[in-house]
Order: sequence, then structure tokens, then C-alpha cells
Amino acid sequence: MSDYSDLDPSIAEMLSNVKDTADESEDIDLSEFESAGEKKFSMEDFARRSKLFDSKADSVKKKTKSIHEVDLSQHEFEPVEQMLSDEASSVFEDKSYYKTALTNENASSQRVHQLLSKYLTCQDPKDRTVYRQNLISAYWELLRGMAPKMADINLPMPKRMMCRFGVLLPSLFRPEQKTFFSRIFFENRPCEPVMYVDEWFKEIAAGRMSNSMTDEKRTPVKAANAEEAVRIEQTRLMQLKSKNSGKLQSAENLLNIKENERAMLETELKAKVDQLCEHNPVLGFEPHLCEYDEMQLKLFSEISDRLHRLSKNNKELSRCLREFQDAKGVYTSVENKLAGGPDISAATDSNAVNIEFQTVRQMAKMTVGRQGNQFPIFTREFFHCTERGTGTRENVIEILRWVESVDPGAFCRIHKNVPNRIVPYVLLIPTYGDRGFCWEPFDRYNRVTSRGRIVIPMYPRDLKIAVLTAVADLRWQVAKEKASYYWMEEGLTGQYYQHIDRLKLKGDLKAFFIEDYVLWMTKESEGVQRLDKEVRGIFWRNMPFPNERKQELRKRSLVYDELCIKDNNRAMSDGY
Repeated sequence: MSDYSDLDPSIAEMLSNVKDTADESEDIDLSEFESAGEKKFSMEDFARRSKLFDSKADSVKKKTKSIHEVDLSQHEFEPVEQMLSDEASSVFEDKSYYKTALTNENASSQRVHQLLSKYLTCQDPKDRTVYRQNLISAYWELLRGMAPKMADINLPMPKRMMCRFGVLLPSLFRPEQKTFFSRIFFENRPCEPVMYVDEWFKEIAAGRMSNSMTDEKRTPVKAANAEEAVRIEQTRLMQLKSKNSGKLQSAENLLNIKENERAMLETELKAKVDQLCEHNPVLGFEPHLCEYDEMQLKLFSEISDRLHRLSKNNKELSRCLREFQDAKGVYTSVENKLAGGPDISAATDSNAVNIEFQTVRQMAKMTVGRQGNQFPIFTREFFHCTERGTGTRENVIEILRWVESVDPGAFCRIHKNVPNRIVPYVLLIPTYGDRGFCWEPFDRYNRVTSRGRIVIPMYPRDLKIAVLTAVADLRWQVAKEKASYYWMEEGLTGQYYQHIDRLKLKGDLKAFFIEDYVLWMTKESEGVQRLDKEVRGIFWRNMPFPNERKQELRKRSLVYDELCIKDNNRAMSDGY
């Protein structure tokens, strides 16, 4: 544990100001900083100072898609062109950052202020531990009152940065750390469903995202007045539109597949008919033409097969077209109702945010674990990540892109024998935890096209492992939900369960799977054999590598060559 007795001058000055202010009374009044703090930094000021939204952003390819709309035509993450901004923001250089962050908050802001001062200056380890524990609970209570304000576009940036990165006091940065955090992009440039905590609360408050699933039974919200009733109805319609948007895309995707299949069959049929209609003249008996030759006679059965497949395709296409028309009708109806109602984009649902806050706090605890570091405030004492090892949006997307390059089916769900790539919502929580996890594999009311939710700590020892544990958890839960009551008998979970059962291993089955998945992605994908032979076979069949990687692996070891041979045998026998 580092010693704060030799505080840098900025902290010493801050604490001396605190003591001067506290001379007359123990209660420290922050109201005097209200006007200066709020005028100092708004989102517009931050955008102008950091120059993230100025003309230089025009060089970045703009995307009009919403992070909530599932694009089934996208098959992979696009490469992140720039990890950090060229120009650093000045938000952490502001001398009134700390005062602005605590201004106009609930009573716990005063308690956080006092406990942080004592924690940083205390020399007795036992007292310091007590202050630390009290500071943790007081800080979360402060965030509880701050969370509903995240939807306010004019919220001072220190408050937003405090919620996003856990940065309460910039003096707790090292100089290089301050420079790094100042260069992190503020906006979602890749337009992927990867969000920081403040963005998460903002989407919940605006009704564009539903609350995360919990075991507690929720009571329906009753409107206090007519305006509240209209807002609740509009929020419900927005969520319904989001769900039907996925269904519409899925139906259109199936329709496109059938149309492409028909076009291919028709092209083949035309080519064979043209070949059948070609006749050479009979030598010496012109202009008479020859009869069908042997090759042409074989075309009769092939043409008959194509006609049969076209007939079958027509039935399937008709069904897909009806489903698409029905989905389009529902989507248009909901869209028209939304257009006819009031605009609630600026409205916020404080109750939904308060409920979500409890869930997010539980998520934060789970990333850390029972014996981990629960301290929620950024400090150089506990932050030991490299720039690429910090859980920024860009770093996490790059790792997810790598995951998908090794495990192409990581985010795929099968619907009507068609794989749909659906990237889950990713929540980046500023904790010192080491393990990510899946909170829910998909929405309970829309299992086909809804996004799941995974949580990743921002300051782990190894960011790649934190992301892999989250993806592994998602993989397991999706496979388990797909197998339903037969999860111990069928599919990935059934095969893995039976393997563990034969070995008579005791413990958490999912934890075993996650550990093996990490080895599968980090070792086995590189040809380093670390898994049991049977587990390797299960993963090879259910979570296969891309063909290119398979061909590379078979050159390295007979183990992988044997698996490739089995793949070929199964393909020749038409199925596994």
C-alpha cells in the first residue's frame, strides 16, 4: 500500500483549503462553488475544449445507425482507426474539478468530502482501513443521487467523469495517467453497443434501454398524472419498436436468403435448359439436327431436381414474405404511434435509473469478487494498467474483434437454422476487478434478436482475460438457454456436463467451462495444447476456429490434424 504522507503539492493545497474552510464549523458548505462550478464545464464546453465534435471529426466516417438497432448484415467489428485523441481535454486540469463534482449533490457529498480528506492524510493503518470502508459506502450513496442526472446534456463534466472513470480528485493521477485519461475519446465513435456507466444510465433514463433483468418481481409503475401516463406509454412504444426492429431485420434476412437461393436455382436452371437446347447439325443431312446426347439426357434428372427445389423454395419464400409483411406492419404501426405522440427524448425516468443503479452496484461487486478491492475511486495507489490494458471503449472493442476472429460464432444465435450475429450490450464499470461476466444472455421477451448484457471491469490486471471471461459466460448461458430443459444432455452444455460428470469433479460447472474457454482462446488457438483431449474435441465441434486457423493448426500437430480429418469424415457423412 502506497503512503500518502508525501502528498503532491496539489493535494496538499486542496486539503489545506479544506482545513481553512472547516475552521469555523465541521460542516463544509459547497454551495459557494455552485455558480462557478456549473458555469465552468457543461457538455458543450467540454466538446469545444476537447475538440471532439469540431470540424476535425468530419474525417471520421459518420454512422447513422443506433447502438440499439441490431444490424444483421454486419458480420464483424470494424477496426478501430484511432485509439486515443490527438488532442488532450482540459477537464482534469480544472482547479475547481473536485468542488464542481461535489456541488449540488445529496448529503453524502459532504460525508465523502470529509472521509476522503481523512483517508488521504491518515497515518494509522487501522484507522485508514475504517475510513476506507466508510468512504466506499458514502461514495456509492453519492452516485445514487447523481445517476439520474446523467441524462442531462448540460451536466458539468467533472460529475460525468466521476461516474464514468471514478475520478473524484484529479490530483490522485500520476502525470502520465492524467494525460492518458485526457486523451480518451468522449463520444462513441465506433457506434457499437459498448457503454460507460454514465451512458448506460442515460439510455435507461431516456427509455431506449430497459432495466437489466433481476430476480425481484417488479410492480407496474402507475402514472401520477396525464403527462406521466403519456410518457410511460411512449417509453413502452419505444421499447416495442426496438424489439420489433430486430424481428423485422430477422424476417428480412430470411427473405433475402430465400430470394438469393431462388436466383441461384433459376440461374442454374437457365444454364441447363440452354445446354439442353443446343443441337449440332447431322452431317450430310443438314438442316436436320442431332438427337440428345448422353450428357444432355442426364440433364433431365438435374432439371427435374432444380424444379423440385424451386417449388420447395417457393413455399418457404411465401412463408418468409408473409412473416416479413406482418413484422413490417407491426413496426410501421408502432412508428406511427410514436410519431403521433409527444417527443420524450429529453425526458428522464428517475425511477428506472434508481432501480438500475442498484443493479449496477451489484455488477460492480461481482467484477471484483468477495475478496477483491472494492474501492470505487480512481487512485494511483490501485491503478496499475497500461494504456492498452485499460478498459476504454476502443480497447475493449479491439479485444472483442480479436475474440470474433478466433471464435466466429461467439455472438451468433441460431434462428430457423440461420445464424444471426447479435453483439451484446457491454457495460464498462470503473472497478479494480479482474473478471467480466454475462448478466443476461438476451431479453426474456425477445430471445431471437435482443441483445444480451455483459459487464467488464475497466481497471483489471489483464483486460483480455476480463473480456474472455465475459464472452465465455455469454457463450455458456446462450447454449444453456437454447438447450432448455435438456441442457445436461444436448449441445455444448450437455457434452461438457457429461465430461465433467465422468471425471467426478466437484465445483462450479460454469467456472470450469470459463477456465477452459480462456485456455481454448489463448493457448489452443495458437497450437499450445493445454486442454483435456475430450474437452478439445467438444470445443472443436461446438465452437470451431475459422478454417484458415484450422489449416494452420493441423500443420503444427497431429492432434489437430486428426480433428480436421474427423471434420471431413463428418462432412462426407452429411452431418455430425
